[in-house]
Amino acid sequence: MDNIKDVDELNQLKKNFDAEIAKVIVGQKEIIDQIFIALLCNGHIILQGVPGLAKTLLINSISKALDLNFSRIQFTPDLMPADITGTEIIQENKISGKREFKFYKGPIFSNIILADEINRTPPKTQAALLQAMQEQNITIGNKTHVLEKPFFVFATQNPIEQEGTYPLPEAQLDRFMFNLIIDYPSNEEEKLIVKNIHNITNYDIKTIITIDQLIKFQKIVINMPISDNVINFAVNFVRSTRINENSNKITKNWLNWGAGPRASSTLIMAAKAFALINQKATPDISDIEYMIKPILRHRIIPNFNAEAEGMSCDNILDELILLCK
Repeated sequence: MDNIKDVDELNQLKKNFDAEIAKVIVGQKEIIDQIFIALLCNGHIILQGVPGLAKTLLINSISKALDLNFSRIQFTPDLMPADITGTEIIQENKISGKREFKFYKGPIFSNIILADEINRTPPKTQAALLQAMQEQNITIGNKTHVLEKPFFVFATQNPIEQEGTYPLPEAQLDRFMFNLIIDYPSNEEEKLIVKNIHNITNYDIKTIITIDQLIKFQKIVINMPISDNVINFAVNFVRSTRINENSNKITKNWLNWGAGPRASSTLIMAAKAFALINQKATPDISDIEYMIKPILRHRIIPNFNAEAEGMSCDNILDELILLCK
């Protein structure tokens, strides 16, 4: 690494960041680490977990610790695209007396967007996020409006309530860097949550990392060197999930569809960020392996055989990791 001071600075900031989030969030260290990695990679996240696991509190706390603006959008069946992006309203110009359109910004004009229960709204409204997630701007009428940077979408999904839901299409799923699964706390963690429940909401989260610092570290991640053998491993692993005449037995037996090229580049970027927060000069294959599940579990589609045999996406990825070693 060219600048050891930058690595040391990030290491200290990460420790302070973790300590600040721990004031209101008990446990979930791996989830917090992976969210931090996504922030360093300028990536969007899907959070899956049952109600009551503090998903909203976690994202809100992270936005405060990073000095980022935060907007929460509750996705419902009657939510319209304009409720997200904003709308143009005709009004009279007080100076000229002429009627003209004025644009009123929607909640998407923020640094962190919490799209709560994103699968509760129809595809037309889900699609309102597509351009923003990919290009960081939105088009209303014939005008393009640039969003604030950095810009992140954190979407939540409830895995146990499927009635009245609209699953995200593959094209939109692919724009999310990570699919993170938040599990129940341990017995000791749950006791601690219950004991401190009245104090948690009263904590004031301090700003630990400024926007300028975050952007600086994002650039360091982009420019971090990586060896050809690590790139080859990442690319070959992603390609091993695709169906063709040369597919391995695992893929042929259990997958209908594999991950695309965006998964390869995302896997490399995430491994760089993971290596950086662990004070490594360059990522190795173990860093790639660590990032495989959160990056690929929403990009592969199991077939009927996998469902019949109880093979989840994570199970299939575990088998492929063993195969590729």
